[in-house]
Amino acid sequence: MKEMIEKLKKRIRDVQDFPKPGILFRDITPILLDPEAHRLASELLYERYSGIEFDKIAAIESRGFIFGSVLSYRLGKGLIPLRKPGKLPWKTISQSYSLEYGTASLEMHVDALGKGERILIIDDLLATGGTAAAAASLVERQGGIVEEIGFLVELKGLSGREKLLSWPVYSFLDF
Repeated sequence: MKEMIEKLKKRIRDVQDFPKPGILFRDITPILLDPEAHRLASELLYERYSGIEFDKIAAIESRGFIFGSVLSYRLGKGLIPLRKPGKLPWKTISQSYSLEYGTASLEMHVDALGKGERILIIDDLLATGGTAAAAASLVERQGGIVEEIGFLVELKGLSGREKLLSWPVYSFLDF
């Protein structure tokens, strides 16, 4: 597995000053452009979550949709899209959060999950933890249980895990 992880790490591109000056953005697009790397990333996630019991996957917009949909398909689980405000066509609940470069909100359909359902939350990257904490709060506000929050990449220097101490967190690659 270590060899697989190193191959993926080499595919992540650093983008200086995006989305604003002073931010170093870790871009997973090269992983997606390379079919072997994309398959590798998807397989790592599948191997991790094929042995864990849960009911649905909540995928965070937008890159979380990529890996969440692959897992949903492979594991036969429902997919809950967590989106930016105004993007979902039905009744929603909303949760605001802070980013390293501003504030934002996530929304989820009010009927996306049932009370007591165990939910796996998936996103591509853990930075400051605000987005993932908002996702977990949405799940819990609707009566769901966060089984785990999974990421392909974790930026250790931004201490995002500290905002997620209430939930199990797993990541494959760290910078």
